[in-house]
Amino acid sequence: MDFREAAASSIESLRAHALRSGLTMLGIIFGVGAVIAMLSIGAGAEREALEMIDALGMRNILVQAKDYPRENDLVEVRKKSPGILSRDADAIADAVPGVETVIRKVMVEPYKVLSPQGRAKPRVIGVSYDYTRLVRLDVAEGRFLDALDEATFAQVCVIGEGVRRDLFGFGRALGQVLKVNEHWLTVVGVLAASARDREVQGFKISGTANDIYLPVSTAERKFASRPLKSPLDELVVAMNPDAPVQETGAVLSSLLDRLHGGADDYTVVVPEALLAQSRKTQRLFDLVMGCIAGISLLVGGIGIMNIMLATVLERTGEIGVRRALGATRLDIRNQFMIESFLLSVLGGAVGILMGVAIARGVAFYAGWRTIVTLTSILLSTGVSVTVGLAFGLYPAVRAARLDPIESLRHQ
Repeated sequence: MDFREAAASSIESLRAHALRSGLTMLGIIFGVGAVIAMLSIGAGAEREALEMIDALGMRNILVQAKDYPRENDLVEVRKKSPGILSRDADAIADAVPGVETVIRKVMVEPYKVLSPQGRAKPRVIGVSYDYTRLVRLDVAEGRFLDALDEATFAQVCVIGEGVRRDLFGFGRALGQVLKVNEHWLTVVGVLAASARDREVQGFKISGTANDIYLPVSTAERKFASRPLKSPLDELVVAMNPDAPVQETGAVLSSLLDRLHGGADDYTVVVPEALLAQSRKTQRLFDLVMGCIAGISLLVGGIGIMNIMLATVLERTGEIGVRRALGATRLDIRNQFMIESFLLSVLGGAVGILMGVAIARGVAFYAGWRTIVTLTSILLSTGVSVTVGLAFGLYPAVRAARLDPIESLRHQ
């Protein structure tokens, strides 16, 4: 019996017991579907984390002012330290090896943001003019802030695409004015669409759609802040290409601890370390989900073995007749191996469709990015075929070893 004849015989056998074959394939279907869905969700999460962390700047170190919900706690902290100051930026630039530049950042607390066409509730951020050297902000229209804006305390701003939509609709935004609290600002740039807000390793990374950027000097001089608030909300420390970022982060923390009198009023964030931790967490997630999917495939393999053993018992008489007509043990073994192989392949094909559907469903309903890769499809297909062959081997060998005389008597 050649392969084509054995395959045709196996397909006929599966078709004759369609319900049984379908139930047998369920384990393979769910296992393969779980593998593809899990890997696509993991790949999407990793890609998004990479993009978000890249937006922070892989060679940067962030120093952020801590927020204290309780006023009493903030009062106690301010007795030791006034918060993050411009002197901190100067000290870091002078004393920490490998620092290229330090960018200041101030969060303005807006109680009113409007234009002649509408209102919005954005984040308003004062930044140094060279902020885009360190943090990726793509300008779709106009320009970003420049040195002259900062030097002259210019009342200009760059807005995100969400703010543009809220304040100006689909009309022109460049050159238009908007009001933040009691100050009118002229729009000199509009940012390109960005990813949504998300959290990576407990650190919130915000998109730019709902942001308004203005010169840090303007924010410090013309916009009042609440009492006891840190004068600066963040410092972005850019490192030289050959500087060890994570080691420098430890040195920087030690310096700030002395400058702030031991007050715990700041947080040092190293995006490079965030990326390493994110990848570690992703590997753990993949391992756990892989084990779960592996259990499904194991159950599917046991189902294939079980049904193939039942098939061997059911077709014992047929095996005896074929052996009496000249079929070899190899022919019998190959026929049952092909049948178990077809079960796993068909289950794997349906599982691939199921996995892709789950990935698309998660992306649509949960808003998560999912990426179905060729690697995930090849891996799941290879595993399903291996399971089918491995668990079909024993029933096939058992069928091949049946004594022809005993098989005919069973008939």
